[in-house]
Amino acid sequence: MTVTDPVDRVVIDPFGTDISAEIAKLRALGPIVPVELPGGIPAWAPTGYDVLKELILDPQVSKDPRLHWRLWPELGEHPSWGWVLGWVGVVNMFTTYGPEHARLRKLVAPSFTHKRTEAMRPRVEAITAELLDTVEKAGADGGPVDVKQLFAHELPMRMICELFGVPAEMRGDTAELIAAIMDTSDPGPEHTAFVQERIGTVLGGLIALKVEHPGDDMTTELIRVRDEDGDRLSDEELLYTLLLVIGAGFETTVNLIGNAVVALLTDPGQLAAVRSGEISWDAVIDETLRVHPSITSLPLRYAVSDLKVGEVTIPAGDAIITTYAAAGLDPAHYGDDAHVFDAARGADDHMAFGIGVHRCIGAPLARMEALTALPALFDRFPGLAPAFEEGELRQVPSFIAFGWQEVPVRLRG
Repeated sequence: MTVTDPVDRVVIDPFGTDISAEIAKLRALGPIVPVELPGGIPAWAPTGYDVLKELILDPQVSKDPRLHWRLWPELGEHPSWGWVLGWVGVVNMFTTYGPEHARLRKLVAPSFTHKRTEAMRPRVEAITAELLDTVEKAGADGGPVDVKQLFAHELPMRMICELFGVPAEMRGDTAELIAAIMDTSDPGPEHTAFVQERIGTVLGGLIALKVEHPGDDMTTELIRVRDEDGDRLSDEELLYTLLLVIGAGFETTVNLIGNAVVALLTDPGQLAAVRSGEISWDAVIDETLRVHPSITSLPLRYAVSDLKVGEVTIPAGDAIITTYAAAGLDPAHYGDDAHVFDAARGADDHMAFGIGVHRCIGAPLARMEALTALPALFDRFPGLAPAFEEGELRQVPSFIAFGWQEVPVRLRG
């Protein structure tokens, strides 16, 4: 397949307006479907759990575009493809393959051990309590409060910035950068230029700050990192590793918390079961990640050799998107009610954090933050109620992220 091949591709909605409906449309066309990503990038979209899992675990599927994406040399010829540079035009754990991926992960992994994650728990609890005070003040008059902005957004943002030593005055720029990378509604060159400029100024500025003023934070640690062979992160790897771990450690947790709040507020029966202890918060998080994964379709992976999927052959060099939302909503795996949020089903085999060698290194931290934030929010405000009608919430402008732009609530129903 090339850019000019007359292939019938499904054009993916860059705004992510109705992700569930789009997945159903794709699934009806087969187990893997040729699609067109924003700007006209050709790719393949797996539509079910088993197919996606098989592709993720297949060593003949790579994440390195420089080695295995046939269209990588053409990237500069297509200005509307520039949005993907923030995902694949970087060098970090996300875009490497084989031994090079193992090397980078080995250098970064010590910053995310179980022991270190657990040591963060008291700080997560303290920030949560502080933010709930802010939420209570904002809703004291009985009016609606955007719990995403004041709570779901602020907890992971403050936590990740403290971990990486991002000063308070840089938090807004950092959040703006990550939001711009997630936004796939404008594939134009101006948007691309903005993202690339901000990567250099925001994260480059953070590195310069920590070189000059080292601290007890993960940025300083990554600057100093060495392994037993004397290897280290190059300047480019350091810059883009920070982009990866700060972005993944922030935006995905925002949506996890926000999506869980919406799911429970729109299903009083399940909320009651959670409050009574009949359903655990762990189960709520797993079901949220299954039905409303923070990342719906992640760009990109590449066929190292021709791959056979049913009756379809993916040619070597073609791109594949990692369709976590399609896997989670697959009726062949989760039953005919796969589209229904049901925390009692115990679907802890979801792939929302990835699987295999590329499983999200920060998953334990994200889970710990959500397990702290959600019960604290619902315990603090037992009368919490939605301040929105069905169908009123707006999806963030992205086919990659799965979340709401605002989550308005009333603290006392």
